[in-house]
Amino acid sequence: MKSGFASIIGRTNAGKSSLLNFLLDAKITIVSHKQNATRRKISGIVMNDEDQIVFTDTPGLHESNKTLNKLMINEAIKSMGDCDAIVFLAPIHDGIDDYVKFLNLNPQKPHILVLTKVDEVSNAKVLEKIAQYQKFQDKFTALLPFSVKKQTYKKPLLDEICKLLPEHEYFYDPEFLTPTNEREIFREFILEALYDNLSDEIPYSTDVLIDKVKEKPEITEIYATIITEREIHKSMIIGKSGQTIKRIGINSRKLISNFTGQKIFVKLVVVVKKDWRKDEKTIKSLNIL
Repeated sequence: MKSGFASIIGRTNAGKSSLLNFLLDAKITIVSHKQNATRRKISGIVMNDEDQIVFTDTPGLHESNKTLNKLMINEAIKSMGDCDAIVFLAPIHDGIDDYVKFLNLNPQKPHILVLTKVDEVSNAKVLEKIAQYQKFQDKFTALLPFSVKKQTYKKPLLDEICKLLPEHEYFYDPEFLTPTNEREIFREFILEALYDNLSDEIPYSTDVLIDKVKEKPEITEIYATIITEREIHKSMIIGKSGQTIKRIGINSRKLISNFTGQKIFVKLVVVVKKDWRKDEKTIKSLNIL
């Protein structure tokens, strides 16, 4: 029996959250085409025969001078040391630069290099990309092609990860889906609904705080606050006659209901906290990261 922790690492929009949801066969983390959608570490538990892997989805590695982004990057780098194995995602369309930057971080834990989105190119292109990474073969323990659209790639990846895990009793009940607090998952789903219903720039100035969760026999009530930086952003989040925030509530309610299997009520309010992303103390006091 093996049991251990694996951190999913890669650039923004490399498919880290999609990979975790695919391996779990359940949606627990935000998926968005927008950059830096994942702000917090979300974990999921996957059983591979008798072995247990606790995956952690992390913020994307990127370069930024913004306070919030730097804190997010630090979280991703920290997770590289707080695990037994690293799964580095390299989209098939990318060059090798991001992987080189990852190696320059001097990861101390063994890692598997995973070429994602291989269903989007020919076999010849996959082989060409594999050849480009062969010069680093002394750095990774395995190099695997992968596609979330093809179930056949799942088992080989899990087997390779388990080779890197220690002999250990299970850290969690095998029936558990995630050790992450349910409130954090609710928060992520509301944030995803924000991303889906707002223009490109506004989501980056917003985040979500879960104020209260009331579990009743027939419904779970969730009360949350959306924080943003400008009054104009608040107006846009609410929308004309409250239509935008209504859509956000409907979308988040559906996401959360699909996760819990229960009837959900969501109440959202919007508040302005000027330049909250630029102040580390504010970010930490709000428990953003």
